[in-house]
Amino acid sequence: MNKIKYPLMAIMLSSSVACTNMSNEEQGTLTGGAIGAVVGGGIAAATGGDGWTGAAIGAIAGGIVGNIKGKDSE
Repeated sequence: MNKIKYPLMAIMLSSSVACTNMSNEEQGTLTGGAIGAVVGGGIAAATGGDGWTGAAIGAIAGGIVGNIKGKDSE
């Protein structure tokens, strides 16, 4: 878990700073992808799977959901 914790924390930190000039849709996609990556990687690592694969799947799913939520909030 430590192998993926620090890169994901860096991505989340940089994405929170970069959201100032984005639309709601873009912010939702970025935030959803970051949260999905963390959750997916954590679940995969906790269940004995590959953390990177879980993070990738979680990022895709989270990005899609975040994009949809961002469209709804405009």
